[in-house]
Amino acid sequence: MRRSLPPTPMLFPTPVVLVTCVDEAEKPNIITLAWAGVVNSDPPMIGISIRPERYSHHCVRRSREFVVNLPSAEMVRKVDACGVLSGKETDKFAAMGWKPVPAQKVKTPLIDECPVQMECQVREIISLGSHDLFLGEIVALHVKEEIQKEKGRIDIPKALPLVFCPGANEYWNLGHCIGHYGFTKGKP
Repeated sequence: MRRSLPPTPMLFPTPVVLVTCVDEAEKPNIITLAWAGVVNSDPPMIGISIRPERYSHHCVRRSREFVVNLPSAEMVRKVDACGVLSGKETDKFAAMGWKPVPAQKVKTPLIDECPVQMECQVREIISLGSHDLFLGEIVALHVKEEIQKEKGRIDIPKALPLVFCPGANEYWNLGHCIGHYGFTKGKP
């Protein structure tokens, strides 16, 4: 039996990302987002959605750049804190004890403790209602060597990705690999 509920984004899990950005004085900030995902392959692009009333919204809109940092499950308490504290009053890098690292192509710093970072330049901003969607082209990618396998592939258990489940309002880590792309056609 099924029960109808009011329409809500019940797509789960969603990746949890730490987005870094800078304000007018180039002071860095961090915001935790679960409304993020791949939107294009060539050029590689990511979409992130931020409410206009959030401090980071103004920073990303003004600078037209951001960095998507992928945290590990071990970082969950600080990840959650970055989502509930405002960067307007709090230096989140100092409060979390994280190290900002200069990016290669944008002014926004990377979070050194995250295993993967994607530097992005905003290509388009779309107002959707409660959130604005920032479409960012990935202009640089950084992956720590300790989580890489052959050919730059990611060793998921070493990366310990963190996901969010809307509807349950819970953070989860990922379980075990149950297949790979094309395995039903015998692809290795």
